[in-house]
Amino acid sequence: MTDTKNTGEKRKRNASEAHAGAAEVLRLKVGEKGKMYDDGLVRQQTEIEDQVIAKASAAERIVDALPEDSKSMPEVELWLPEVLSDSVFVGHLVTDLDSVAGAIGAASLYGGIPALASEVNSETQFALKKWGIEKPRRIEDILSEKPDSEMCLVDHQQTSQMNPCIKADQIVGVIDHHALQSKTIVTNKPIYIDIRPWGSMSTIIAHTFITHNRRPEKGIAGMLLCAILSDTLNLQGPTTTDWDRLMVAVLAEIAKVHNIQLLAQEQFKAKSKELATLSSHALVNGDQKSFSFDASGFKGDIGFAVVETTDSDIILAKTSRLIPEMAACKKEKKLSFLFLAIVNIVKLKSSLLICGPGEKSLAQAAFGGEISNGNLMDLGNRVSRKKEFIPVLTRVINDGWRRPENLARGLSSTKLEEFGHLEVDPSDPYGSIERVGSSLENTGKPIAENCDDDDDDDDDDDVGLTIVA
Repeated sequence: MTDTKNTGEKRKRNASEAHAGAAEVLRLKVGEKGKMYDDGLVRQQTEIEDQVIAKASAAERIVDALPEDSKSMPEVELWLPEVLSDSVFVGHLVTDLDSVAGAIGAASLYGGIPALASEVNSETQFALKKWGIEKPRRIEDILSEKPDSEMCLVDHQQTSQMNPCIKADQIVGVIDHHALQSKTIVTNKPIYIDIRPWGSMSTIIAHTFITHNRRPEKGIAGMLLCAILSDTLNLQGPTTTDWDRLMVAVLAEIAKVHNIQLLAQEQFKAKSKELATLSSHALVNGDQKSFSFDASGFKGDIGFAVVETTDSDIILAKTSRLIPEMAACKKEKKLSFLFLAIVNIVKLKSSLLICGPGEKSLAQAAFGGEISNGNLMDLGNRVSRKKEFIPVLTRVINDGWRRPENLARGLSSTKLEEFGHLEVDPSDPYGSIERVGSSLENTGKPIAENCDDDDDDDDDDDVGLTIVA
């Protein structure tokens, strides 16, 4: 038998050694440019490969111009930014799995400390437990010990999504996969930036591991794998790219995951189980991001919350409580509009909660769907805030949309204290928050409809938070 170790000949792995789950991820329909690999995996030639092939002649000329003797050339090493070494890697507020796994992976890759911007959700808890990874510390605790720590933002770059304890002059890097918008951070010095239009920030970290010929530990690989499955809706969402599919296959191999579909089902189930018990306040604020606009017809901030679930009916049954919570949230955060999309991650369909006539006008201009029961719009197979919700709203607003005049005021005339006050349940280990003491039911004002926008009442005081004894 030939010793491949000594001859340098690459060992070809038997197809039966490949994990079935990882293999199926890359098994796409064979087209005109289908390519067969050693393990029997088939995929189409990607757009990136088309672009590389188009540059083949130019590349050959460059290589021909290089010295034949490599000893006469300086050694070139793959570059990793030294500025990130010993940094604190932290995700966005309303922490999700991608921001936590990305921070953990980046800290392992570059050398540093992962941190949480806010408490983790049940899906992230599931992944941490499954892969035996210790939950990172809160950024506030880290900064209390080392207030001058340098920061690398992961999975975000907008100030509205950044933990307020982080100062701009502490930021030395950004690793993200979102669009650059009006509240993108501004720094007074050059920083490291890695932003790629991929489906998950964890895909970027996994790709960097591989391109630098480094193997992530099994637990790290598992966390990154779960994060990619989460952000891309099990590789079925519209943000999914070939790079996401490839990294899922690689990470599944390293983490020894034989059934990717089963893993996705387990983590989505963990996520949905928590949603059934969450308060209206938690659902509206749990995964909410704000976006600023300065167009000719509209200037203001729009909040867009998303609830991803395997059972939409459980969330829709809470509509009568979600609408007034959205109205209160608008007043508290001084938003012009607020939307809540309920995304079914199994059926890949969404519904949009409309809390007022202003939202109704903008949503109809952007999405064109029918509104039922006065506050629910069918968004069809749109499921991505990043790619299908916000870009459409942005285009409509930039094209000159204006809020119609003389809209009914409804709940916008309601004083903030009439919505009730927030209480923290001390018996809940996660400190669940619920709004209680609403007087709306006794005033005869509509609760489930007609929450208007742009209310600038001077007496809208901030809501206090009470801890129930």
